[in-house]
Amino acid sequence: ISGLVRGAGSMGKEEVLLVYDKQCPVCHGYCQLVQIRDGGANLRLVDARESSEVMDEITAKGLDIDQGMVLKKGGQVFYGADAIHELALMSRQSNAFSRLNHWTFKSKRVSGVIYPILRGCRNLILKALRKSKINNLEHEGNARF
Repeated sequence: ISGLVRGAGSMGKEEVLLVYDKQCPVCHGYCQLVQIRDGGANLRLVDARESSEVMDEITAKGLDIDQGMVLKKGGQVFYGADAIHELALMSRQSNAFSRLNHWTFKSKRVSGVIYPILRGCRNLILKALRKSKINNLEHEGNARF
């Protein structure tokens, strides 16, 4: 599985995968800043535009990566608002960004309201940057934002 590994990479630690669109400057910035508590887990960032086992799994589950990031933790898959909510619960809160992230997304209900707004902003940014969609589900006519 490709991606940037965060943390020391100690053996025996649970691997937590965060799959996102690295070509989105906002998504990439967020994923670079998010930190999880080092309670036995390493956070691995995975670019959804690269082929990987986890992207194959996401596609097999019918999850449209253009509509939400994916967090895979302990065999569970969290998608979109659920992913950002779970990340907030796992956050280290060691800096202002982490505290704001935790405070904003610790509520599942608030995450469900805010996440679609953020996704809409992401789509506008990628459209302005003339980026193509990932289109992992290979829907016809779904190549551009």
